[in-house]
Order: sequence, then C-alpha cells, then structure tokens
Amino acid sequence: MAHVRVFASVEELRAAVGEDLGPSPWLPVEQKRVDLFAEATGDHQWIHVDPEKAARGPFGGTIAHGYLTLSLIPALMPELMRVEGVRMGVNYGVNKVRFPAPVPVGSHLRASARISEVTEVDGGVQLVTQVTIEREGGTKPVCVAETVARFYL
Repeated sequence: MAHVRVFASVEELRAAVGEDLGPSPWLPVEQKRVDLFAEATGDHQWIHVDPEKAARGPFGGTIAHGYLTLSLIPALMPELMRVEGVRMGVNYGVNKVRFPAPVPVGSHLRASARISEVTEVDGGVQLVTQVTIEREGGTKPVCVAETVARFYL
C-alpha cells in the first residue's frame, strides 16, 4: 500500500521533479459508475451501458468510457500526493492522453505518477505529471496522461 507523498511547500515540490509516486490503492469500476457517467455526458453507447448486447461484443461485456477513466485522475491523485502551503490547486489541463487498453466493468484500477516539471506561473507554480492508470491483472496501461495542475500561493 502506497502512502501519500506530502509536499510541505512548492519548494519541496520543485525539488521532486523526476520523483515517482504510487501506486495508489485500487479503485473499483462498477456498472453503476459507468451508467452515471453516461448520464452525465450523454454518451450511452451500448458498449458501455447495455450488458446483454456488450456480452456479445468484442470485449465480452461492458467497458468504461475512456473519458471516465481519465476523469478518475482527480480521485486517484490525492492518494499519491498532497501539496501544502498553497492557497488552492486547480486542474489546468491535459497535454497528452492515450487509452492503450479497455477497462472491463468490474475492474480495479490504480494510478502511479512521475513529476515531470514544476514551473513558475503568475501567483504560483504549474505542475506537469505523467500519470499511468493500470488495471489489476492487465498487461497494458488503461490510461496514460500528461496532466497539468496549478497551485496558487
């Protein structure tokens, strides 16, 4: 079980460029989460929400939306790191995202990350992190993303 890496300041965060974090605890991806994501986004493709039809499809059952997998990063990152001594942190964007493997419903996912870059921005710092989400028992990552966050002082 990984422990949360606490950075007491942006200076500590800056000094951690290249550091690997994680993995996080496992997070289950159940059909209810997939259905709620479909409702929130309007993406009701059968491969995600119709277990009977999906059982006859290419994956043998329903799979999570790729963007659902991406959207789990804000839930998983606090299990990897926390930055103190800042007023607030915000998601600023994503530079690159890939979904190399599907996430069958019922899977358990966890994240690992590498701090790539910490740069000055007006009022704080910008953090670029390479995040990899893996599926328990999987051979390829299910999501690889270069995320960008900002921490304001």
